[in-house]
Amino acid sequence: MQLLAVENKKTNEAFFHVAAIIYQKDKNYIPHLRQDIEKIFDPAKNRLFKQGGKAARWILVDEKGNPIGRVAAFIHPKTSKAGKHKIGGMGFFECIDNSNAAFMLLDRCKEWLLQQGMEGMDGPINFGEKDQFWGLLVHNFTSPPSYGMNYNPTYYQAIFEEYGFKNYFNQFVYWRDMLVPAQEVFVKKAGMVGLDKSFRVTHMRGVVHEKIAEHFLDVYNSAWGGQPGFKAMRMEQARNIIKSMKTIMDPDILLFAFKGDKPVGFYLNIPELNEFFIHVNGNLNWWGKLKFMYHLKFSKRKTMLGIVFGVSRQYQGRGVEAALIKYAEDYVVPKMRYTETVLTWIGDFNPRMIKVIANLGTILYRTLVTYRLFFDSSIPFERHPVLGKQSTNDGGDEE
Repeated sequence: MQLLAVENKKTNEAFFHVAAIIYQKDKNYIPHLRQDIEKIFDPAKNRLFKQGGKAARWILVDEKGNPIGRVAAFIHPKTSKAGKHKIGGMGFFECIDNSNAAFMLLDRCKEWLLQQGMEGMDGPINFGEKDQFWGLLVHNFTSPPSYGMNYNPTYYQAIFEEYGFKNYFNQFVYWRDMLVPAQEVFVKKAGMVGLDKSFRVTHMRGVVHEKIAEHFLDVYNSAWGGQPGFKAMRMEQARNIIKSMKTIMDPDILLFAFKGDKPVGFYLNIPELNEFFIHVNGNLNWWGKLKFMYHLKFSKRKTMLGIVFGVSRQYQGRGVEAALIKYAEDYVVPKMRYTETVLTWIGDFNPRMIKVIANLGTILYRTLVTYRLFFDSSIPFERHPVLGKQSTNDGGDEE
């Protein structure tokens, strides 16, 4: 077996071909879009490179030169310097069921990160935001993955844990039948907050993208900014996030709560894009775009993907969460464009939100794990700190 750096067209093609080999008999597999992954490793498209971030990719070939594995390692310009320890990342791991092959790939990540001065690595994660390509699937291998979410064979868990990775935090994904009415506790809480006439919940239909980005930034920073694992977001980042959703945005399912003119909560959803991307075989080239736009326009939608749910800290526990959920029931459900929702993902370090979602009558749909490995085994391992609690742990702060 031989490791090859991804540095030309041939090795780049092999990098993507590995996934086709691993999942050729898996009927649930829906490939990530090639274009989504390529832009992550393109210095012209990923701003982290301009801020001092680094990334490298490798493929593993067998004795005949056939690709049998792949992996990437990267250094986030800010998280690698946060906390007590310098932590790098690895991800986009795919490998045949062979521990020797897998360990060769992981060893290469470790070696490269050590050369960059890192003390450990998290994985499998993304060289970018946490909303995509984050975590290892450990529960529910019988349902197709949601757009941008990792999916992998069952044997990957044993590989990571045998190599020495430890569970840094769990990522819980929930499912709910939208035709089932909200529980009475949500109805009551929504009614109570609704007595305040300065409070309202609304959709974003007719609202310009710049204003949506401003609302998103306000709530995000007041809900998570400064908490362990979360840095304050800048307006440029908020604009980019909303801009990236432009093509597939459904303003009827972008829901915000306001106290007067101030946004204090959001429940942001998009259509489950994998219901359409299943037809493009992981490639959004010109033909793939035509097929995607056709199915986006004419295929029946079923699933609404909840990408983020948040409430400003000073308004948490005051019924805002319930009001957002009740509004979705009263406004979104009657349109009958979506009949189920997948809520992705909530870290086990966020017990407040887990309680809200559990009380909604959801089903724990799938679980992913973000692992951490210290290269020096004498360094004490601590799990991700719980939001709202003080900790001296390195939270791996992400923007």
